[in-house]
Amino acid sequence: MRRRILSSAAASLIAVLCGSLLAPAASGAPDGVTEHAGVTVRGTSIPGAGGVSLRAKVIEPTGEAAEPRPLLVMPASWATPNIEYVGAAARLAYESGYVVVSYTARGFYTSEGEIEVAGEEDVADARKVIDWAVANTSAGAERVGMAGISYGAGISALTAAADDRVDAIAAMSGWADLVESLYPNRTVNASGAELLLGAGHLTGRFGDDLSELETAYREHRTEEALYLAEERSPANRIERLNANGTAVLLANAWQDSLFPPKQMTDMFSALEGPKRLMLAPGDHATPEIFGAAGLPNHIWETAARWFDQWLRGEDEGLADSGVEVQPLNGSEWHRYPDWRSVTGHTDTRNLTAPEQRHLLAPETGGLSTERGPDWRHSIDSGDPTLANSGIVMISGALQGFARIPVGVSVPLVDRDDAAVWATEPYAEGATVSGTPRLRVDVTPEDESVSLFAYLYDVGPLGGGSLISHKPVTLRDGAPGVPRRVDIPLRPTSWQLPEGHRLVLVVDTVDGRYRDESSGGEVVFGSSADRPATLSVPMG
Repeated sequence: MRRRILSSAAASLIAVLCGSLLAPAASGAPDGVTEHAGVTVRGTSIPGAGGVSLRAKVIEPTGEAAEPRPLLVMPASWATPNIEYVGAAARLAYESGYVVVSYTARGFYTSEGEIEVAGEEDVADARKVIDWAVANTSAGAERVGMAGISYGAGISALTAAADDRVDAIAAMSGWADLVESLYPNRTVNASGAELLLGAGHLTGRFGDDLSELETAYREHRTEEALYLAEERSPANRIERLNANGTAVLLANAWQDSLFPPKQMTDMFSALEGPKRLMLAPGDHATPEIFGAAGLPNHIWETAARWFDQWLRGEDEGLADSGVEVQPLNGSEWHRYPDWRSVTGHTDTRNLTAPEQRHLLAPETGGLSTERGPDWRHSIDSGDPTLANSGIVMISGALQGFARIPVGVSVPLVDRDDAAVWATEPYAEGATVSGTPRLRVDVTPEDESVSLFAYLYDVGPLGGGSLISHKPVTLRDGAPGVPRRVDIPLRPTSWQLPEGHRLVLVVDTVDGRYRDESSGGEVVFGSSADRPATLSVPMG
């Protein structure tokens, strides 16, 4: 029931955002031609792979062109029609002279075919759209780019790997690794799966592969269908992107509910051609959604400059490698030459034994710069605590738009069901910048257990703001046998105020994920040869 409520809340948020985006563009006739401010917009059908008809919007500058115009192809997001990008496309056509073709992916709305989840047919469709645009508009094949949000981002990256005509892409709120998105650290992202499946059923027709994925998910056989995700992951096509020399811009939200950002930082680091990474507060698609409508937006404006530089040959001052991050609790963008430079140094803290420091204090361990003696500490599994990752889409959007974080009262986190460690207050404040990493020995009483690690900024009164989190599920092990947990949390950028602490909480239930914690104890431990540590990246 709780999961259904969370999915409904997320769907409501998406409907509100998309409604504000799409309403103005929907007023014209579907197949009519409209002209405004030197740009024409017309609806059409484009033959995709296998003759499947794809509904599209073509946005083109008016007047004659002295030479073929540069082309931008924009596949629409999951469960979203082709009018998604009309506002941004009109600006690109008017200001820079692009021909833009935005189309509804196969299987959704009035595009024919079935949903293939960025499979071979979707890539073939995108290539057919390029062919059609070169033959039927004023665009040429020599300067081709692709852009998209979410589903459109994934299709853009996969198409660029398959087709060397694509010179540059801007992939926003997309994925690099679908396995890591749907099954992070062997933990089912249930809220993300329900959101995608629900929107897909509402707006489209499932193909065989998607039906197989859904059946495996609902029957708790997710691992059996992961081979379908592996072949749809741009991270497995990086060699082709590098060989093609594609200029790749990646943009994501720190708190993306569907595609967590570490996969994007990994992909960015592996790219060898021109590349740019942008990370901002918010949830899935929220940092870019209003820019798609043509409203002022730093990410879309940077994407326009990216295309101008790599398609039109304009000097926009964008280096071959660059990273821009906007802190979760800040507004200023910070720039670096690469992802490694986002972290100035790493502060490695030792987890010490949780203990009750005085009669009224709950058990809390230290995050200490010094090694302590060996220790073991147990909690009960299977019960939720106040620590959680927030409501899918809602919490991240509140962080992005209003800087309202997911909060918790750390003193009230039940120490029977969670283990807690804290630093001393930072006298001068600090900046957490990069990817925190937790290493600890865990001994479950059962064969499988899910663990959820949360890193909080905690003020003097115990109120915490979520900085990062990560799930991990230990499956099919021998009960009572220690296992090493070594996991990176989500990348983050957070400005820690003066006098605040960093607090690590680990429990066994989170409403966002399908957990495998059915009861029994979980024992955490640290020893001289296997110390428990939290590596904190500092800016």
